[in-house]
Amino acid sequence: MIEVTIGLAGGTMLVMALIASYILGWANKKFQVDVDPRVEAVLAALPGANCGGCGYVGCGDYAVAVVADSAPVNKCPVGGASCAAAVASIMGVEIGETLPYRPIVHCGAHLHDRLGRTKYIGEQRCSSANLVADIQGCTYGCLGFGDCTRACKYDAIHVKDGLAVVDYDACIGCGACAKVCPRNIITITPFRSTQILAVTCSNKDKGKDVMAVCNVGCIGCSACARISNIIKIENNLSVIDYDQYTDTNECRLDLMKACEKCPRSRLVFVGKPTAKEAQAAAKLDAPQTVEPDFKTTVDDTEWRG
Repeated sequence: MIEVTIGLAGGTMLVMALIASYILGWANKKFQVDVDPRVEAVLAALPGANCGGCGYVGCGDYAVAVVADSAPVNKCPVGGASCAAAVASIMGVEIGETLPYRPIVHCGAHLHDRLGRTKYIGEQRCSSANLVADIQGCTYGCLGFGDCTRACKYDAIHVKDGLAVVDYDACIGCGACAKVCPRNIITITPFRSTQILAVTCSNKDKGKDVMAVCNVGCIGCSACARISNIIKIENNLSVIDYDQYTDTNECRLDLMKACEKCPRSRLVFVGKPTAKEAQAAAKLDAPQTVEPDFKTTVDDTEWRG
């Protein structure tokens, strides 16, 4: 009797397994979604970092967007020009101009430069501190609690004396640091050369108000704008037009003259200087080169110098 029961149970399970297999096989064919082979080809050409620097969730999402939605082929900051060329070849399109994107921290004030600071004893994160009024006099400046450092997978940004500093040797331009900065003072900017000029300030207040809260903030004096036509003053703050920025000695020397005129030394070259750039820099006295080196609480993010 036991043997018969076991046999019936086994037979029933076998029949159920066969029926389930048939149903699954039918469903697989019935609801199969054809995948464009170019998606897999594009995905294979991407570096697989899944950093989100392209603006998509990961490499897979970006590959689908390129094929299905005609997304630009040159949005991968990790793969760079070679990756963009490979993706363009797969899609049969022209690549256009491809520039490496890197972060710029638009603040140059270390702890001793910040006026009106108050002791903060809450959670040691920028996202939390940004919710507290009067934590420091400047409502635009770096908070220095390292949210950007924790977000970076490549150990390419560190907080030094209360200020976030980029290590351009390690940075791949994924944009993770910019995404987590609650004041949006980190912008991901196209580098037309390995080293470009940046305005390391985000304060849009009038000069006298800036001087009341910071020893080094831009006061909008226009000295730089009078020298270079790619620098202008917007809302009391110096701004660099990177669309007009060119990788030429003439442009660089012009900008270095503007650096010399800045009374607050907020025009700083960031990135990695080439031998050619270092030679050009030797001809003029300029502010220090930062090698390893705004939605603020009140503003929206824009490219700025």
